[in-house]
Amino acid sequence: MASVKNQPEMRQMDIELILMRQLASCLAMPVFLVDASGNLVYYNEPAEKILGRRFEESGPMQVPELAALFHTFDEDGNPIASPDLPLAIALSQHRPAHKRITIRGLDGRKRQIEVTAIPIIGQQKQVAGAAAIFWEIKEPKK
Repeated sequence: MASVKNQPEMRQMDIELILMRQLASCLAMPVFLVDASGNLVYYNEPAEKILGRRFEESGPMQVPELAALFHTFDEDGNPIASPDLPLAIALSQHRPAHKRITIRGLDGRKRQIEVTAIPIIGQQKQVAGAAAIFWEIKEPKK
């Protein structure tokens, strides 16, 4: 099996996460992947445009680093606590979650996005991680 670049060094990735990463790398929609501990393991090229930095520049990150880098706000501009984000809900509650949020990308730009997150549950019923698919909401020009 081919190796996956930028794997977290703390443990080997589950096959389901490796396969999801491979799929994400082929998709035109932005995808963000975390392992079972909530650590970032990958985001694809379309996600780089919204997040404001190439994955190769940021690489895998632990949860505290993620919280410091990505600032998220609700539709009223209030910060969203990490446990209330769709990706965290998918991971902790093992169910899909969806929300419209504002994110400040690593390039400093604010963008309104829709996020749908799903848990990645393997054949052994073990949670391997979670995936978030998201897209930027562009207001129609007046």
